[in-house]
Amino acid sequence: MSSVDATRVMPPQEVAPQRKKATLEQQQRRWGWIFLSPWIIGFVVFTAAPIIASLIFTFTDFNLGQSEINFVGLKNWERLLNDPLALTALGVTLKFALIAVPVGILVPLGMAALLNSKALAGKPLWRTLFYLPYMVPAVSAIFVWQSFLNGQTGWLNRILRGLGIADPPNWFQDETWILQAFILIGVWGVGNAMLTMLATMQGVPTELYEAADVDGASGFTKFLRITLPLISPVIFYNLVLSVIGLMQYFEIPYIATRGTGHPGTSAYFFNMHLYKEAFTFFDMGYGATLAWLIFIIALLLTVILFVTSRRWVYYTSGD
Repeated sequence: MSSVDATRVMPPQEVAPQRKKATLEQQQRRWGWIFLSPWIIGFVVFTAAPIIASLIFTFTDFNLGQSEINFVGLKNWERLLNDPLALTALGVTLKFALIAVPVGILVPLGMAALLNSKALAGKPLWRTLFYLPYMVPAVSAIFVWQSFLNGQTGWLNRILRGLGIADPPNWFQDETWILQAFILIGVWGVGNAMLTMLATMQGVPTELYEAADVDGASGFTKFLRITLPLISPVIFYNLVLSVIGLMQYFEIPYIATRGTGHPGTSAYFFNMHLYKEAFTFFDMGYGATLAWLIFIIALLLTVILFVTSRRWVYYTSGD
């Protein structure tokens, strides 16, 4: 029998299941794309397209006050390198980050360790009190802290005077202390980081602590050798979020200084300069250039963190 005849006499029921299976997979794939399409459309329209447009704007003189858009090449980048106010604002941001990032990691880590200890009573109450400030909107928090840190009538300075400090800082009016005031405000809202670290600490196997007790390890040694390595992925997660968040730091200093960055330029953060150029002077081309600079810096810092994390972040899976 020829090959053609063999094909003709093949039972149709042997081919049909394969076609049915292929059709079912196609339908599942089609419905998968349908359900993903709202997110894909939203990402393209509201994220990818604006990012690409902003990159194009960096090479133009686009200004909302003029009708023409001209290609200017790298002039916006040259202007950025010769803009002393932009460099000053970048310096303020990086200086603040060098202080705020360690504080933003160590304080919630200490709070989580305290709440995880067996000696502390009323843990649910303390956990709630530590987390509540995170739920307060930033605008409301600013007005609360402006009153609390008032140089003349603020409660903190009253406490300091009661402790014998005759001339406490004028927090929001002193170039030396205004960044520390912002750090205090940030520490007040570390409840979310504290909660994630606490949850991870409570997931550490108790067998490891019991084995350390048999070996005579102290509480500090157990924290250093067991707790920290096992919660290092969460510390790394909070560290990355802190770095990215500080590169976007804007709302608190803008409201506290009413957009001026006073006293002097001590509180003039980079994003305040970006906002001023883009939405006060409507220079969108230069504003997009500033935005891409801070994006590149944030990206580089994040890449450095991921590369160095291989040396200190421990994953239980062994990867």
